Amino acid sequence: MGARNDQDLEQVFEKIKLLLNDLKYGSITIVVQDEKVIQIEKNEKVRLK
Repeated sequence: MGARNDQDLEQVFEKIKLLLNDLKYGSITIVVQDEKVIQIEKNEKVRLK
C-alpha cells in the first residue's frame, strides 16, 4: 500500500468516524470495488417513543 492509498484510507476512516458520531440507531455500509472504497452508505432509523 503506497502513501497515496494510506492517505485515502485515512480520509475514509475520518468520514466513518464522523458518521458514527452522528448516528444513534442504524447502520453504515462500506462499498469496495477494485480494492478501493467507492461508497459509504448511512442508513438511519428514527425511533419514536
